Amino acid sequence: MNATEDAAAAVESRRDELAALADDIWERPEPALEETYAAGRIAGVLRERGFDVTVGAGGLETAVVARYGDEEPVVGTMGEYDALPGMSQRRAAEREPVEAGAPGHGCGHNLFGVGSLGGALAVADLIDDGLAGSVVYVGTPAEEKGGGKTYLVRAGVFDDLDAVVSWHPGWYNAPTKGACLAVNGYEVSFEGVSSHAAAAPEAGRSALDGLQLFHTGVEYMREHVPDPVRIHYVVTEGGDAPNVVPPEATGEILVRAPDRDLVESVSERVLDAAEGAALMADVDVDVTQTTGLHGVQPNETLGDAVRETMADLGSFEVGDAETAAGLRDSLGDVESALAELPESAREKAREADYFTDPVDAADAGETGSYSTDSGEVSQVVPLGRFSAATWPVGTPAHSWQAVAASGTTGIDGAVYASKVIGATLGRLIADADLRAAATAEFESRREGPYEPPIPEDADLYDLLDVERRPVEGV
Repeated sequence: MNATEDAAAAVESRRDELAALADDIWERPEPALEETYAAGRIAGVLRERGFDVTVGAGGLETAVVARYGDEEPVVGTMGEYDALPGMSQRRAAEREPVEAGAPGHGCGHNLFGVGSLGGALAVADLIDDGLAGSVVYVGTPAEEKGGGKTYLVRAGVFDDLDAVVSWHPGWYNAPTKGACLAVNGYEVSFEGVSSHAAAAPEAGRSALDGLQLFHTGVEYMREHVPDPVRIHYVVTEGGDAPNVVPPEATGEILVRAPDRDLVESVSERVLDAAEGAALMADVDVDVTQTTGLHGVQPNETLGDAVRETMADLGSFEVGDAETAAGLRDSLGDVESALAELPESAREKAREADYFTDPVDAADAGETGSYSTDSGEVSQVVPLGRFSAATWPVGTPAHSWQAVAASGTTGIDGAVYASKVIGATLGRLIADADLRAAATAEFESRREGPYEPPIPEDADLYDLLDVERRPVEGV
């Protein structure tokens, strides 16, 4: 058995099916925890292929856990399918929302969920052909807001997996070997007393004063935290009219740092600042933790395995060259984005609309300035990650160009991702030495037993104020 050739052939045989599914999910963008249609479609494909499918793991209605095979070793992959609010965009090379303010797949999660699905289906074919092992597909809701994987890890969904290989849409093909920032998120709400701001200001106590004093305290704090710390906030509610003392004011704040301990220590100071602001403004304050994530624990062993698979597969062609060129032109100068590539690859990428040659990881040993709930998974199982070229060169995530590409040219990159996942997972099942090396690196980087960074009673539906709805068709 040649895992790369056989997995690639299995994916290719389903290209039209995968493309149609990714297109269907793109047409029906659903924000965090509302992905009832996408989860139902993906669960249906897995069940039809013979996977044992569970919907609703970890208390998340739109989570999908599907297993094929009943032997060890057990390998897995993950798929996301939530869309971003306000990112509506037509399949066009110019900014043109389908519906103003509506969601759209600005991070390519229609491709993400389906690309990982294609890889899992390919491994099921390898198992049918004699490969001894099992494969698990985990559909993970609410990545864009809320950190759904945290709840799945807390529920033990990944406990019996030997390794996981996952990906993310992007504009080049490369393994990801870097870490990222841990984060805590909080909603901070102040409650005061309303009054007429001109006629009886002494009768009021401004909740907005409390919130502004809190933010002022955070600004003074910045000088006295370590350089890697990042703190950012917004006001989500500050009052309705300037002549009314605001009785309620709310903000959201994120604290990021390279490790959990630093996030926790700075968060304690941030929360103290909220209490102090409430005392100064003579108002009440209530703080709710909305997010808690570890940074990603890299696994270079799995990154190298992904890179070897990419070398075997080579590059690929993008079908819709006209749309690709139009989207690339709309981006203008992308020179700063090219710095993400190894220097040897930049010139070729600079001259291309799409750059599909596989390249080495450029982030080994670095800590990216982002956070992801994949970090939770990496704390409990060896996790290999990579990006695949689903968008034109230099396309930033969360842009209208990413939405348009994810509904047009991006399917070729998603199919490529399916092949990389299927082949790499097939190799992991077959190669005990590779699994052992990935596990040894995982254990060497691990700092201790996993502790969920969210409160035990945290309910994501309550935190996001989303109504529970059953998955369609399940």
